[in-house]
Amino acid sequence: MDVAPFPVEGKSAIVTGAGSGINYCFARLLLSRGCSVLLADLSLRPEAQSLIEQYSEIASNKPRAVYVKTDVADWKQLQTMFEVADQEFGDVDIVCPGAGIFEPHWSNFWHPPGSEASRDQTSESRYALLDINITHPIRTTQMAIAYFLSPSRGAKVTRTHPKWIVHVSSIAGQNAGLPTPLYYASKHAISGFVYSLASLEERLGIRVNGVAPGIIKTPLWTDHPEKSKLFDDSQDEWATPEEVAEAMLACIVDEDLPGGTILEVGKNHRRKVPLHNNPGPPNAPGLTVSDIQSGIDEVSRWLSRPGWGRSML
Repeated sequence: MDVAPFPVEGKSAIVTGAGSGINYCFARLLLSRGCSVLLADLSLRPEAQSLIEQYSEIASNKPRAVYVKTDVADWKQLQTMFEVADQEFGDVDIVCPGAGIFEPHWSNFWHPPGSEASRDQTSESRYALLDINITHPIRTTQMAIAYFLSPSRGAKVTRTHPKWIVHVSSIAGQNAGLPTPLYYASKHAISGFVYSLASLEERLGIRVNGVAPGIIKTPLWTDHPEKSKLFDDSQDEWATPEEVAEAMLACIVDEDLPGGTILEVGKNHRRKVPLHNNPGPPNAPGLTVSDIQSGIDEVSRWLSRPGWGRSML
């Protein structure tokens, strides 16, 4: 699908989590279509650093890439991200608060705050995973709407001068699973958030959509052996981050994907996820893992340890 009634050429975007994986591929795709991009992340993988260098030249009618080191859990740094994009590009048209984590041991329901594996502390009264996966995209969306309505430069958003916000949910937002309950909860939250903002396109010209990727071969999986062991190479198949990036672009340019759309993405697969009467993800390539039982068994071993969670109360 390559429909572009609203071309992105000449526009500008902010993409969080763009140092690797899906969001890096989305930033690269936007740049290849002539859209300048601010890449916001804690660090850049070599391929993202090369992208910055490739698009560093300041020249009229050419897209640019700018990097801002950003901890998305820090609201002041999110504000700085918008300020830099405004300074560098003069306007912001597309915002993708895509940064997310897949319940690593350092912020994990089965490693309670204060336990040895966890960075979450009881004194802080918060989970890092929820800060990153839920609070950051919600707060970034608030900031984006504020900038769209009251830009320091450029034109205010209207139905004839639209703006776009693209979220990254997951097929986990349609499922449930014992091994990673915080992650599943966070993606249910993002899907519900996108559905709730559907009417902003008709009212203000702000299209808020999301993608729901399946099993995508990115560092979110490959850098975490405790997660990748759920994947069985003999039975399961990866979808690619490029497929997700193309779906994210479709969320912007495709007239058939109005505000409030969640677009499920697997290997050679796309499906609009309905708000009501959703049958759930099909048993298709790039949407399933076969060895979820090993994750359940691991949780059972953790819970069998004497005093699980009590010492952290």
